[in-house]
Amino acid sequence: MGDTIGTDTPTGSGSRLNWLIDAQLPKRLAFLLNEQGDDAIHTLDLPIGNFTPDSAITEIADRESRIVITKDQDFVNSFLLHGKPRQLFLISTGNIANHDLVSLLAANLPAIRTMFASGTFVVLNRQHVILHG
Repeated sequence: MGDTIGTDTPTGSGSRLNWLIDAQLPKRLAFLLNEQGDDAIHTLDLPIGNFTPDSAITEIADRESRIVITKDQDFVNSFLLHGKPRQLFLISTGNIANHDLVSLLAANLPAIRTMFASGTFVVLNRQHVILHG
């Protein structure tokens, strides 16, 4: 398995990251990440919005050095089989209220940044942040 950090464990703040947030996640995540000094866009910001196919999301993310944030297992499969997108952040919380998801991400952002400094695949669940690769 990967390295794990409990959701209440502080780590270093890391550096600024670039994100592309998939359609099934709230745009509020982009607002949070931008407020924290990162560069985040949501699929709603793309020309065809939430109708943007996964392949186009992957291409944009790789071209712009963005980490794809998703709940979608299809991105995991593509990452594991083809190495695309180059960096992936999987939200694995099950059903969660948007405000709880925003709070969970905010609380774990330092650990997430630290993991992406050396890794390419990170998973966030309700208890842990896990570095898989």
